[in-house]
Amino acid sequence: MLLHGCPVGKTTPAPPVAATGEHPLPLPRLTGRVVDNAHLLSPAQATILTRRLAQAEVRTCHQVVIVTVQSLAGESIEHFGQRLGNGWGIGRRGYDDGVLLIVAPIERRVRIEVGDGLRKTLTDAKAARIIQNDILPRFRKGAMAAGIDAGATSILREIR
Repeated sequence: MLLHGCPVGKTTPAPPVAATGEHPLPLPRLTGRVVDNAHLLSPAQATILTRRLAQAEVRTCHQVVIVTVQSLAGESIEHFGQRLGNGWGIGRRGYDDGVLLIVAPIERRVRIEVGDGLRKTLTDAKAARIIQNDILPRFRKGAMAAGIDAGATSILREIR
């Protein structure tokens, strides 16, 4: 993913990490700004989110990726999120300013993984509030796409 007008940073995704005995769940392939392997979004919803994330990246230079996985296969979402962020190389090299919104519907887990370069802007407390106030109420009503969209909107507002 190219960052136009941003300081030098990583511009190509890292290859997926292979599964090992230590990590039972292989990392999904980074196919774009929205990787919906759990099929929680319609193609139109994924396209709209992709466009919004791309526009925000042009404005802020911060990379936000939404990923859904069917299951974490017993791995903690925190560990999976760290592996995913590092394996995919989200954010610019030297800035570490990427954000992942991760949804695992089978385990009913959601996480916002924030690169160190954005931790002062999108703190753990703000990420927890986004999950509690914007994402989970919609998920509880069965509106998964609406929860993902609301989470993305709040993340983008915070990192603007």
